[in-house]
Amino acid sequence: MARKYFGTDGVRGRANSGAMTAEMVLRIGMAAGNLYRRGNHRHRVVIGKDTRLSGYMIENALTSGLLAAGMDVFLFGPVPTPAVSMLTRSMRADLGIMISASHNPYADNGIKIFGPDGFKLSDEQELDIEAMLDDPGMLSLAASPEIGRAKRIEDAQARYIEFAKRTFPKDMTLDGLRVVVDTANGAAYKVAPTALWELGAEVIQIGNEPNGININDGCGSTHPEAMCARVRELRADIGIALDGDADRVIIADDKGSVVDGDQLMALIATSWAGRGELRGGGLVATIMSNLGLERYLAGQKLALVRTKVGDRYVVEHMRTHGYNVGGEQSGHIVLSDFSTTGDGLLASLQVLAEVKRRGKPVSEVCSLFTPLPQVLKNVKFKAGAPLQDAHVKQSIADAEAMLGNSGRLVIRPSGTEPVIRVMAEGDDEGLVTRIVDELCGAIAKAAA
Repeated sequence: MARKYFGTDGVRGRANSGAMTAEMVLRIGMAAGNLYRRGNHRHRVVIGKDTRLSGYMIENALTSGLLAAGMDVFLFGPVPTPAVSMLTRSMRADLGIMISASHNPYADNGIKIFGPDGFKLSDEQELDIEAMLDDPGMLSLAASPEIGRAKRIEDAQARYIEFAKRTFPKDMTLDGLRVVVDTANGAAYKVAPTALWELGAEVIQIGNEPNGININDGCGSTHPEAMCARVRELRADIGIALDGDADRVIIADDKGSVVDGDQLMALIATSWAGRGELRGGGLVATIMSNLGLERYLAGQKLALVRTKVGDRYVVEHMRTHGYNVGGEQSGHIVLSDFSTTGDGLLASLQVLAEVKRRGKPVSEVCSLFTPLPQVLKNVKFKAGAPLQDAHVKQSIADAEAMLGNSGRLVIRPSGTEPVIRVMAEGDDEGLVTRIVDELCGAIAKAAA
């Protein structure tokens, strides 16, 4: 069954409209509270958020819905998404919720929900919530004596900082490393620089002055140019760019060149394999990861298993088949020895640990393979199903035939935006570019 409100990463949309109105968010809170209210104990929910202006409105509406359902609410304020996941387990909460639209502009917002085990909800659980949203008669209110209480937790950031530091090797420090940290004016603007500094690094901060509307604005993992320029200007050893809720990371090497999630996963997986710490015989990534990563891992006698897009699906496969490294090219990296979801800071610390072990520049440590030429473009559409158009289907078939065994083609509707993503990669860059342009033209014509 298709989901109406949930996408690849929770509920997301423009603040104060659609699913992100105060009224709708209140109902989401009630539905989630109804779904997870089990037994006679006092139920508790932990809530974190990023720095968006609309976070105040959504936090209060969500809290009201949860309190009405009989849940006690613990408010963290601005913390990364992985902090919410971790603290859900640490505080024995029945539910964890992060208010964020991740890497989207400030005008958007969203809700990510974690179960008591710290993992994101399954498709089936999300459908249960959607059924309640579409049928208010399914929502029940707590009796007057059972209405929940709300409390603000002041040390949530400190708890997460200490947790993150414990994932770094005990016999190491970051002494001697100059690190540029771009926190996207988002949820990690305090915790990431603090953790790195306390581990010994010289920290230069950018994107650390949130004002409610500048989150992800020309900064962070989706706009790494500022980080790269700062690394070159200050001759830093490494740059770390997180996104708005800090569940993804992009690195800049000592030359100011971008290192994406594929290279970072390759580094972590091979370094863990060398120490006998890698489980599953490889790593789990999505259909968007570069074919160069797959070929590199094969040369190391490691497997690359692909899932559909969304770190939730990566995690599900990791849990089912016993892998402990997975993620996405975009920088969502899941290290299940430490966390149940993508964590940009933890991934950065593993990269920094390997840099210290090898004693070489980041440009050498993080350049393990040459990516194949990969072109990705988006085609906007308002309604309909342009991928079902006969001409589009034929164009896709022709493109796959042209690529043959020397490349890959991935075409999919976005789970977070009204666009269709067209990606092709292969050994022939000219052919890849032409294929993407022609397919985008065909899809745009069908969507007109």
